[in-house]
Amino acid sequence: MTALAIGGLGTPELLIILAVIILLFGAAKLPELARGSGRALRIFKAETKGLMDDDEETTPDPLKTQAQLELEAKQRDLANRQAELDAEAERLNRGDTA
Repeated sequence: MTALAIGGLGTPELLIILAVIILLFGAAKLPELARGSGRALRIFKAETKGLMDDDEETTPDPLKTQAQLELEAKQRDLANRQAELDAEAERLNRGDTA
């Protein structure tokens, strides 16, 4: 009965591997080794997530319809016009005539 069957390895094999690791690195170095491995895995996970996010940003959303794209373009145009009007109102409030 193998309670810890990982990748086809049973309990005796895993215990032998653990014993070899302890002999190679020593019991005092194991926590440091585990911390370093954890940091490396966190960095790797963050980098792969960043790469996936970059890929999602560059590909357009196929679910957006033409009407949604036109609406977004109109919203950008209105925002630009509002900024122009705000700048003109500020200029008039200052009393600039040029």
